[in-house]
Amino acid sequence: MTQVLNYINGQFQPALSGATLENIEPATGNVYGHLPQSDAQDIEQAYDAAKQAFGAWRQTTLEQRSAILYRIADLIEENLEKLAQAESCDSGKPLSLAKTVDIPRASSNFRFFAHALTQFSSEAHESVGTNSINFTLRHPIGVVGCISPWNLPLYLFTWKIAPALAAGNTVVAKPSELTPVTAFLLAELCQKAGLPAGVLNIVNGTGPSAGQAIVDHPNIKAISFTGGTATGAHIARVAAPMFKKLSLELGGKNPNIIFADCAYDRMLETTLKSSFANQGQICLCGSRIFVERPLYERFKKDFVSRVAQLRVGPPSEAVDLGAVISKDHRQKILDYIALAQKEGGNILTGGKEATVEEHPQGYYLQPTVIEVNDHLCRVNQEEIFGPVVTLMPFDHEEEVIEMANSVTYGLSASLWTSNLDRSMRFGQQLETGILWVNTWLNRDLRTPFGGVKSSGVGREGGFEALRFFTEPKNICISYAPKI
Repeated sequence: MTQVLNYINGQFQPALSGATLENIEPATGNVYGHLPQSDAQDIEQAYDAAKQAFGAWRQTTLEQRSAILYRIADLIEENLEKLAQAESCDSGKPLSLAKTVDIPRASSNFRFFAHALTQFSSEAHESVGTNSINFTLRHPIGVVGCISPWNLPLYLFTWKIAPALAAGNTVVAKPSELTPVTAFLLAELCQKAGLPAGVLNIVNGTGPSAGQAIVDHPNIKAISFTGGTATGAHIARVAAPMFKKLSLELGGKNPNIIFADCAYDRMLETTLKSSFANQGQICLCGSRIFVERPLYERFKKDFVSRVAQLRVGPPSEAVDLGAVISKDHRQKILDYIALAQKEGGNILTGGKEATVEEHPQGYYLQPTVIEVNDHLCRVNQEEIFGPVVTLMPFDHEEEVIEMANSVTYGLSASLWTSNLDRSMRFGQQLETGILWVNTWLNRDLRTPFGGVKSSGVGREGGFEALRFFTEPKNICISYAPKI
């Protein structure tokens, strides 16, 4: 059994109440560990430790801070195999994905911000003719809260805490209760790297218990949250009256728009990945596929054939899809598939639980393609967050732009075309925070990341993250023009 503990003030400990939660392995459906079910008293203890550590950490030189973050990045790389095994077991994702994407990206997050903090600068403005000058300082906020999701556990956990620490804040962080193990292992690496006690505090538990206590705390001055839109709306309602800074990276229902002039083979390979990577449990997956009519039948035939060949199985094996995160989540996805049929959708492939002989109680699903005839149907409007995509033809640009923009979400979009003018027009008209042209999940960590509409508030990444985790202070000096 894997025993996860809280990490508060440099020490590992259970919840103060002694309460625990079961940790279930999605691939088998079996309980394989326990974690603390923390509450407000644990968050208060973590806050006290973070507050105590803040004064020294904010005064730590940039070079010292950078060196510690670089050391954490190195240790993640050195422990890649152990961390990848834990991530795959905890989340159900293929081990190969954890090894090549999740854990390397976690290391990259620390490495990027270890360097970025030494390049982050403020501004000065000379008021010519007035004998005065303004300059801006950027100070760390203080104690901040970071709440991360279950789909990319260490990847997104580090995406939040690395810039928070780099900017000189101390952190109270909560990983998802469904995938707590790699955050626990990260705490051990932070100890080894020399991160001072209290600078990073990791508290486990459910959202209504531990997460709510972080958001409620009057002296945790900023909240960075990634998760569902409904939860994000709740956080905003609670945090706004306390004037907390908020960064909310929420849901997506992303269009994948394919024109007949695309590079077909490259598009097909990438669309398989953008549809079903991590069992479709990535907020950036292209779950609505729109294909220009002259290409539609060819694409439908080829895509469905390739999807039907994807292998679903134990994450430790050479599979394309592992298990979805939980039994309840699998049922939610199945309910949407049933709804699609009621709405007149045609299941082209998949649509059922996948049978895996080695783990009959695991949470497996067949990758599913649904042909729909109305872009406003619920399965084409609501976030399913699983291995399910819809397929629909279009005839002209104006039509597909209207369909793409018809959802409440606005996180990302993919566009496949060889027409540069068209790509620029779509860049202007699509209501998303990110547009990939002839690619997908092609990330440069310097760029702003986030969505519009119900996909969130604020931006992560690059200097945007460091700006979020700091407060600007302007200083104006008037000087005598003569001695």
